[in-house]
Amino acid sequence: MSVGISIDRRAVPLLAIDDLSIEFRTRSGIVQALDSVGFALKRGETMALVGESGSGKSVTAYAVMGILDTAARVTQGSILFGGLELLTAAPKVLDEVRGREVAIIFQNPRTALNPIRPIGLQIADILLRHGNVSAAQAPERAIEMLARVRIPDPKRRAAAYPFELSGGMCQRVMIALALACEPALLIADEPTTGLDITTQAVIMDLIAELAAAHNMATLLITHDLALAAEYCDHIAVMHAGQIVEIAPTRQLFDSPRHPYTAKLIAATPGETARLDELAAIPGGLPDLRRIDLPVCRYSARCERQRDDCVVSPLPRLSHGDGSLVVCRHPL
Repeated sequence: MSVGISIDRRAVPLLAIDDLSIEFRTRSGIVQALDSVGFALKRGETMALVGESGSGKSVTAYAVMGILDTAARVTQGSILFGGLELLTAAPKVLDEVRGREVAIIFQNPRTALNPIRPIGLQIADILLRHGNVSAAQAPERAIEMLARVRIPDPKRRAAAYPFELSGGMCQRVMIALALACEPALLIADEPTTGLDITTQAVIMDLIAELAAAHNMATLLITHDLALAAEYCDHIAVMHAGQIVEIAPTRQLFDSPRHPYTAKLIAATPGETARLDELAAIPGGLPDLRRIDLPVCRYSARCERQRDDCVVSPLPRLSHGDGSLVVCRHPL
């Protein structure tokens, strides 16, 4: 039953994350996973959140969804979605938002799907919970959703279990689940992981087509800059829990301003690049359990490091086109 949530889908921006910091309490110490993360996403826009593994991309997505691990603690910040503050929303309100207004595609569909329930019934469950359909209508609507994501013979496939489908087919089922209630925001967390190159293109084309059809905002979580370049309007670059640069996609590739962004681009294979032309990024992510983490968490790896890079706070240089670089000595 609806609890009367108040979401303004016309809000500009639709999603606004500001100064978000999150830590995890572990046996080996406190992990400072996110540090003052902020970005905004408009309706109909597709933004990529890119960076190395461990940079905080999925933690950011899970914070938006309200599904952080119990060891997590939000120490500061705000997540506004359609005017609703998600961080302080009541559990019943979040239950209404998830699935109906904000949906997520997980990177491993086989573990996200219920292995002992037919996929048609799993979609019907979502529709009954959020889609304002009757028990008699839900199975037919589930078949329609499978057809929308181009699963062949959808009526027969609705009775199948996840283990009977390929990885690419399971990911299509995940997309059908996520879009069943036509959410305003879709989060795609590494949606092409483990898929062959042809299937990756099919899945990304499908997400882009459905997003355009419903003017849906999309947040793509990926470590693949080439993928982000092809499908996203803007790219936000993360390093060790910090946003270091945000820019329109073409601008980011043509003239990156943060040293880390430039290194990421140099390490990204192109269609004509040779193996010896790729440049590895020196060093690794800092230990986020350190109590003496530098103000700029990239500083130990940066060729442009100066003495004043340790001075807090780092400048946040923004422009009218929505671009941002957080660096004392940008390119």
